[in-house]
Amino acid sequence: MKNITEQLILSLAPNPAAAANGKKISSSGGFTKLYRSADDTFFMGECQGSGKKPYITSADYIDEDHPVFRCSCPSRQFPCKHSLGLMYEMMSDKAFEICEIPEDIISKRAKLAAKAAKSDAPADGASPEDAKKTAAAKKASNSAKKKKLKKQLEGLDLCDKAVKELISAGLGTMGGAYLSNYQALSKQFGDYYLIGIQRLFNRLIIEITEYQKDNLEIHYDNAIDVLEKLNSLIKKSRKYITEKIENDDPAADDTPLYEELGGNWKLTELEAVGKCEKDARLTQLSFSVTLDEARKEYIDTGVWLDLVSGKIYQTKNFRPLKSLKYVKAEDSVFGAVQIPSMAIYPGDGNVRVRWNAADFCELTDEDFNKMRDFAANSIKDEIKSIRNFLQNAMSSPVIYKLVAFNKICRVGEKTVLRTKGGDTVALSDFAELEPTTALIEALPSKKYLENGVMLCGFYYDLAERKIAAQPLCIIPDGENNVVRLLY
Repeated sequence: MKNITEQLILSLAPNPAAAANGKKISSSGGFTKLYRSADDTFFMGECQGSGKKPYITSADYIDEDHPVFRCSCPSRQFPCKHSLGLMYEMMSDKAFEICEIPEDIISKRAKLAAKAAKSDAPADGASPEDAKKTAAAKKASNSAKKKKLKKQLEGLDLCDKAVKELISAGLGTMGGAYLSNYQALSKQFGDYYLIGIQRLFNRLIIEITEYQKDNLEIHYDNAIDVLEKLNSLIKKSRKYITEKIENDDPAADDTPLYEELGGNWKLTELEAVGKCEKDARLTQLSFSVTLDEARKEYIDTGVWLDLVSGKIYQTKNFRPLKSLKYVKAEDSVFGAVQIPSMAIYPGDGNVRVRWNAADFCELTDEDFNKMRDFAANSIKDEIKSIRNFLQNAMSSPVIYKLVAFNKICRVGEKTVLRTKGGDTVALSDFAELEPTTALIEALPSKKYLENGVMLCGFYYDLAERKIAAQPLCIIPDGENNVVRLLY
């Protein structure tokens, strides 16, 4: 029988409600008959629905990493609650009667195999006419890419002019009646394929709008910070695009600028430039959902520790406000995740990773020992790299690190973490994340505040003019447990 875990079912479910309904169907005896093939690649069940005839639902595991779920019910959810219920039956080790694989399933498998073979066929066997068409298509593609690069240069000139005017005249001139002009300008950057520039410009507009409402200096400081990042991104982007045009090389390459300029990486493209890791073992230490007003998207962010290398990665799931009902929200993941092939995005710090398939399992004693071993004993040793990272125009405003601490305590009105190396850092909340610092005082035991390891989100506190850290989880001393403060 397949090794099915509830975490795997939840990861495949289109939403939590579908998983809950599937579990209810299984636990209430909704399946009247259960079948499986002798080789454990095909599972099928008859499930009583609202009609006279039971629904026939199946799970085809001929491709272990990409199971195919089918059901005769009219639901538009995929997998539907009956398919999820079948997985709960499998997880519960219910008795499945051995059956032959249906002819229609064998036929569908053959079609998928033929399609895969055709897409993987070597180009060497192509006819001269096909080779000519391929070459022409590649030439046309490169021509379109170069045209796009030149259009982006035009947009950068437009943005550069606006930024210089704002620096010269002052951000105060951006408000009032002129704000609508800048909003129109921001929309134009989309026409120039300058996605990263557009997002930063939208953030600038948001900060100035908020400043006009409440007159708080923090918004003005944030706007200055965005303006500096815009200026830096314009310079780097212009240099990057100019070099690609001069070198006649419009293809994607290993740089975060590719995404900032509107590119979208495919997993195959990341693998092609060597951004891939085999047999990775990760565990999620934190999870958050934020609304990015500049992007007009919800972002589901997981913070993951590589239990082999000690690197900290992020997963990102972007859900545009316009299409929330079509994009599945992600959720917290517990335990360890074993990943056959993991794609790694270009960049510095806690870079983004992605994968198509993974196995879920329990964390071991060795995993927890590694978490403690990977933690830094001193923030002083890390502070220079943290500061350099946060000053980069294209970097995330937060960088995550594991820190070994002696004590967490109150000093005056502040909560402070004292590292094993004897240095300290103030714990406070980053504006774009849900607050967690106050939760430290609500922990069930004071033992969690001594001799443990903490996942910290380091950021630059504009109000205090110094680096601060938001507490996200604690790995207690002598206890194989992760105490999450954020999801």
